[in-house]
Amino acid sequence: MLRSPSRSVRSWITAAVVGSVLVGCGASTEPASDEAAAAGPKTDVAVEPIKSTRELTDANGVKVSLKKEPQRIVCLFALCDDILTELGIVPTATNSALLAHPDFLGEEKAKNVDIIPGGFIAPEVEAILSHKPDLVIGLEDTHGKLAPALKDATTFWPMQPERWQDSVGYLRDVAALTGRTAEGEKAEKTFRTKLAEAEKNKSDKTALIIYGSDENFGVATPGTDVAAGLFPKLADYPWKSRGVEGSYSLEEILARDVDVLFVETIAFGEADGKLSERLAKNPLWEKIPAVKNGDVHEVNSEVWAKGRGTRSLGIILDEATAALR
Repeated sequence: MLRSPSRSVRSWITAAVVGSVLVGCGASTEPASDEAAAAGPKTDVAVEPIKSTRELTDANGVKVSLKKEPQRIVCLFALCDDILTELGIVPTATNSALLAHPDFLGEEKAKNVDIIPGGFIAPEVEAILSHKPDLVIGLEDTHGKLAPALKDATTFWPMQPERWQDSVGYLRDVAALTGRTAEGEKAEKTFRTKLAEAEKNKSDKTALIIYGSDENFGVATPGTDVAAGLFPKLADYPWKSRGVEGSYSLEEILARDVDVLFVETIAFGEADGKLSERLAKNPLWEKIPAVKNGDVHEVNSEVWAKGRGTRSLGIILDEATAALR
């Protein structure tokens, strides 16, 4: 059974059996909130100047202090890789597969970036420190436990993105610490402009993002899931967290009259086929409007579920708006 605690994130599924702590998976039999309220204010394309600094406090109150611009950065989750790519920086090491995507480094160049052993949930501290990093960036819910072991050897920055605005904030902060202010401003401007344009052409279709590896799937929820947080600006996204543990069924999806379904196949180890193929064994699957109309889209989970930065979100906007036309 899937669980939905308040601050976990969907990337847990990339390293744990479905049923582990997840994010943004909440179902509700109550109608979603007013569309305008869910979408929030219109996207502002203006970008404030970014100033270089060696010390800052991020939006979650985490203080980061460096003696110099970091040259060797180790990424323990994909948002870090996304941000560094936007800034024109290659991480010293990572445990994400995002860099192999053609819109990032691509497979050949990504092979030159060392992989931290231990996986997403338990990256090896000795391996991290062997790279002599100036800065290590991880996910607070998952990697916060590493802080004591890293404390005296390097600077550890635990991030906790839950909205696209958080991702933009982290982009700006990393740009400030690395001196890549112009690159940061350009990346933010590009993303904001793309989101504002998509917002102007909002679809009247109903969409959902589901993820997992079998019938115990999850549904991404705006407010706790970065990618899903974009969707109220793009289409009708009739889903919100009910705030309690629970499983998710095709009956619930069927009740939403979903026109377009985005599917992320995420599994522990090698996935045994696509999630959409597994769900197709359920007779209710064929009754969903999106399935009837051939509007089920298997998407790249590295980008959609784990990237969470402005480059990944830009790719999501391109793919989502094309599917929602």
